Amino acid sequence: MKQVLQHARTGQIAVEEVPAPKPLPGCVVVRVAASLLSAGTERAASEFANKNLLQKAKSRPDLVSQVMDKVRRDGIFSAVSTVRQRLDQPVSLGYSSAGTVVAVAEDVTDIKVGDRVACAGAGHAVHAELDCVPRLLVAKFSAESDVSFEEAAFTTVGAVVMHGVRLAEVKLGDVVGVIGLGLLGQIAVQMLKAAGCRVVGTDILPARAALAISMGADGASSSAQEFHDLCRQFSSGQGADAVLITAQTESSEPVNLAAQVARDRAAVVAVGSVGMDLSRRQYFEKELDFRVSRSYGPGRYDAAYEQKGRDYPIGYVPWTETRNMKAFLSLLEERKLNVRALITHRFPVQQAKAAYELISGNSTSYMGVLLHYSDRPDERQTLELIKKQEEKSGQKIPVTIGLLGAGNFANAILLPSMKRTNGVEYVSVSSAQGAHAQYTAKKFGFRTCATDENKIIEDLDVNTVVVATRHHLHATQVIAALDAGKNVFCEKPLCLRESELREIVRAKSRASKPLLMVGFNRRFAPMAVRMKTFLQGIHEPLALHYRVNAGFIARDHWTNDPEQGGGRILGEACHFIDFLSFLTGSRPAEVHTRDISNAGRYSGDNVVISLGFEDGSQGTIAYVANGDASYSKERIEVFGGNAVAVLEDFRRCEFLRQGKKEKFRSIFRQDKGHDGEWRAFVEAVKTQGEAPIPFEEIIASTLATLRALDSRSSGQPERVNAAEFIQSCS
Repeated sequence: MKQVLQHARTGQIAVEEVPAPKPLPGCVVVRVAASLLSAGTERAASEFANKNLLQKAKSRPDLVSQVMDKVRRDGIFSAVSTVRQRLDQPVSLGYSSAGTVVAVAEDVTDIKVGDRVACAGAGHAVHAELDCVPRLLVAKFSAESDVSFEEAAFTTVGAVVMHGVRLAEVKLGDVVGVIGLGLLGQIAVQMLKAAGCRVVGTDILPARAALAISMGADGASSSAQEFHDLCRQFSSGQGADAVLITAQTESSEPVNLAAQVARDRAAVVAVGSVGMDLSRRQYFEKELDFRVSRSYGPGRYDAAYEQKGRDYPIGYVPWTETRNMKAFLSLLEERKLNVRALITHRFPVQQAKAAYELISGNSTSYMGVLLHYSDRPDERQTLELIKKQEEKSGQKIPVTIGLLGAGNFANAILLPSMKRTNGVEYVSVSSAQGAHAQYTAKKFGFRTCATDENKIIEDLDVNTVVVATRHHLHATQVIAALDAGKNVFCEKPLCLRESELREIVRAKSRASKPLLMVGFNRRFAPMAVRMKTFLQGIHEPLALHYRVNAGFIARDHWTNDPEQGGGRILGEACHFIDFLSFLTGSRPAEVHTRDISNAGRYSGDNVVISLGFEDGSQGTIAYVANGDASYSKERIEVFGGNAVAVLEDFRRCEFLRQGKKEKFRSIFRQDKGHDGEWRAFVEAVKTQGEAPIPFEEIIASTLATLRALDSRSSGQPERVNAAEFIQSCS
């Protein structure tokens, strides 16, 4: 299918063929008929992408600070690699579309194939022939109504305006000022008139002021003084009861103009993106209520609402973003809004570049700019839209890769390491986002791409499946790949629940021949191997301490979601448990986790984990998110046999024994073992030899991590016996 993408490094707009999406849980797939370009949001994103690196840095000093922290912590090569990867990743454009439903997930019951819908959401309602959209970002409109797909494509923008109007709390007969008469402003004028308000508008362009008059405004002007006079005229000299700012500018003039025209204790609502250097005197003297409208209403930016479909009770939250979308469509059906008059340009999707050139240029003639998608033959209206049968190569090589997941980690870390290993053929890659799959396939040389992981797991040309999806999918995909007789490399964690771990053990016992590897990369780092060699001469229990300055992650990040990410202990601390097991050469026997009590800001990611090993060694892991991220992330100290070994961030290590000291240092590049683990895994697949990490050790580290969470909940030590656990699974 065709999709509009922007390349972040150059800002170039391109229409490319990408895999069609499949219906994810809680989602519907929509064949798009029309999508709306946002002259504000998308123009701003396009302008940022077109800046050179220096200009980007000046406009986003927060990102520069993050890069410098990474340089200090991980080395310049690692930082440069990360920046390049982010700049190379294409961006899916668009967030407002309308079309016909062609597929529905099993758990969606109130939408059916054939329904006409409006869609919202960046990353979902994108400019593409097919969109996969979560249920609560979809609003249905009647097939019997005369609302066109073109009109319905305005729904997201309409919901943005509606939420701003609701925040203003306007009432019948109120005088409302609208500053900025672009697309948002013109819709606001009509919506306020439909609510029984008297509306006065202003815009620097006289033509837009004239258009607002034709749309029903009681008065409009391109002069700030005339706008001020009109507000006083219609309010008997009192000033506007509310002011909506729907302009798009870095200037703070609109917010201060709003203060001038508003009456005492009026509400000023910023709907558009404007400067907010408020004149304190004006806002103070009138005791104005300044409010910033958050997009299209309650639910926006809430992953539980948008991604998981957890609606808010109507008794507590009457107007969610979904209900705002429905209300806007109702206004269209009742012909209380006229968006047809706001359509100035139409482009076929193939000419999307010209559409973006229009909104990014100096022209002021545009208002509503739409992309159209031509009708397709019936077979292309299904999810098999982009299936292509590639000619199969007759060359046989031992390792043929099918990759599940094409996110940041796969593109920035995993795949570059894979490409540095010889003797590997890249067959296919899948991702829920077709654009991501297409980008990854093109960049790393996969023959095909898809959005359905089952096609890869069932592909006879694939003998090795690499799992790099979100954590909640790992167990199911690992089991399916093992049952299909594939070798499996699973990026950590292996699973999120003990019941899933049991099923993986059973799947491995059913298919003993394929290899199972988990991405515990740190044990393959060159300096880790040096440390292990140094410690091998010690024949007594060790005392080990692993300090992890993990850095803060917001509570609503998917990693902290118990259902998708499982939390940072499962997602990352498993690394450190495995690494201490590697250094001791012994499995965990007991784990005890203690929380650092600082709830509210954090998400259970400040803990001290105590580990007892079968050989009597004792280890502690201090995993904290409350430190300064610019400081080194990881430090390991090991004591035993009259010796000390210290490893700092996998860039510096120091060994002491009997007063003799050895030091090693990597100046330019931090190596955490990703290359080493992949070379070891490929060699094992080629020779069908022993797994680089014995299966029992993988289970032991994973089980200890799961029990660490149990201990955090119970406050008591938890026993870990991997051999007993594996036996109980039979």
